[in-house]
Amino acid sequence: MKFSDKRLEPGTRIALRVEYDGRAFNGWQAQTKLDVPTVQETLEAALSVIGNQPIRTWCAGRTDTAVHASGQIVHFDDPVGRSLKSWVLGVNSELPDAVSVHWAGSVSSDFHARFSAVSRRYQYIIANTQTRSAQLSGLVTWYRRPLSEEAMHQCAQLLVGEHDFSAFRAASCQSTTPWRHLSEISVTRQNDFVIVELEANAFLHHMVRNIVGSLMLVGAGLKSQTWFEQVFIGKDRTKSGDTASSAGLYLVSVGYPEDCGIPAGPKAATLLCHSV
Repeated sequence: MKFSDKRLEPGTRIALRVEYDGRAFNGWQAQTKLDVPTVQETLEAALSVIGNQPIRTWCAGRTDTAVHASGQIVHFDDPVGRSLKSWVLGVNSELPDAVSVHWAGSVSSDFHARFSAVSRRYQYIIANTQTRSAQLSGLVTWYRRPLSEEAMHQCAQLLVGEHDFSAFRAASCQSTTPWRHLSEISVTRQNDFVIVELEANAFLHHMVRNIVGSLMLVGAGLKSQTWFEQVFIGKDRTKSGDTASSAGLYLVSVGYPEDCGIPAGPKAATLLCHSV
């Protein structure tokens, strides 16, 4: 993809699509009181070099420690008027291998990476093998028991629609409401990999990982669909399965109204795009 080298007007709002390997970071959000690396601080440091002054960013979804992204959307205001080429290739030259900017575009001044978004899409990748992979450590979750993706998929369809997701909400969740609209959830298999894909208007803290943790119990035959349904209806987090590992969780894409000018991003985690 080619990027324009025409300089923009200072103050132009810029949107970026960013990919990162979450293993290297203590989540997205900057934590100034702790001496730990975060994606936000790493990206802002690189942007600030190109902008010759401190630059602050806002993202579509604040991913947790060790969670990955192939389609995170970020926005900031260009303080000096660089080109889109600078905000991609220049910034990438200042970033570590674990973070990469794939796209940059100018957007309207009222665009907000988080509040303008209408959907988020996640994928969770499970390596369903007898032995763990050394090369994929931290990139997928390993589960030894054979999983029935058909049983998991059938069970997951109970969640589609507007619901109270208290049963899969972390105790630390700060959302004012447990209600979310889950527009799609599917469970499929690619060879030894079971992939759970979910899209919603927004997600509660640990919602994806808690859903996956319960679905794996059903897929392994340890719990029934009736149990899953009762847990969901009961709205009691203590009755559902364990929180699945952060390994294997990817923020794949973020949806926006067409007039925002954000092009469609990847359809799958980078790992799947390269046909694991």
